[in-house]
Amino acid sequence: MSGERAENRRLFRITGADRQEFLQGLVSNDVAGLETGLVYAALLTPQGKYLADFFLVPMGDAILLDVADSLADGLIRRLTMYKLRADVQIEPSGLHVSRGLGTPPAGAYRDPRHPALGWRAYSEAAGSEPQVDWDAIRVAHCIPESGIELIPEDSFILEAGFERLHGVDFRKGCYVGQEVTARMKHKTELRKGLAIVEVRGAAAPGTEITAGGKPAGTLFTRSGDRAIAYLRFDRAIGEMNAGAATVTRAATADAAG
Repeated sequence: MSGERAENRRLFRITGADRQEFLQGLVSNDVAGLETGLVYAALLTPQGKYLADFFLVPMGDAILLDVADSLADGLIRRLTMYKLRADVQIEPSGLHVSRGLGTPPAGAYRDPRHPALGWRAYSEAAGSEPQVDWDAIRVAHCIPESGIELIPEDSFILEAGFERLHGVDFRKGCYVGQEVTARMKHKTELRKGLAIVEVRGAAAPGTEITAGGKPAGTLFTRSGDRAIAYLRFDRAIGEMNAGAATVTRAATADAAG
């Protein structure tokens, strides 16, 4: 199977008779989607804040969990805490993640977040050296990354665009953090969130964005003259500043908010 190595990922096998019901009561998306492919989802705090995002992968008598290495230990601790007496076992998998663009090879799955992200595959082969500029793709379509735009115990998944990225289901019933997430969806208008911005000048990721001298957001992943930023939408009007750089909100359908 061709494809390049997806770096900094860890894979776990979730087995046992209760595995699907167990996950269904915890994660933001409907696990029934495994019948047709990958499920992109998140685990939240009871207060509705992001803890980790991951892919769930159908694997016969198991569900494979594909998560960023930096979030893996904390996620597995949480899942183990919730497991209690359920017939569920969680163990490391010896498989590797590869990904690529174009037509998926046999056995691969399309990335459910956005067509531009291509496909993901899981096998014993590690994949080739990475060559695709995935950050450029993410910036072009405002797709957040674990540990960069998605900050544990700080981010809210709707502000991060999870509805647009097919990472949350509002019809599946209860899960951890569901009440807060549903309230944000149905009872309020988002006042903050991720968006694509145009950047002119030097500005490093993490630089505060200001508008009229007031905090208006934070700059994150940059590719060329565009970047993903977390913005206060009421202040993100016209020209803003990020250090010595000038920032303006991009006019694109992929920008959030």
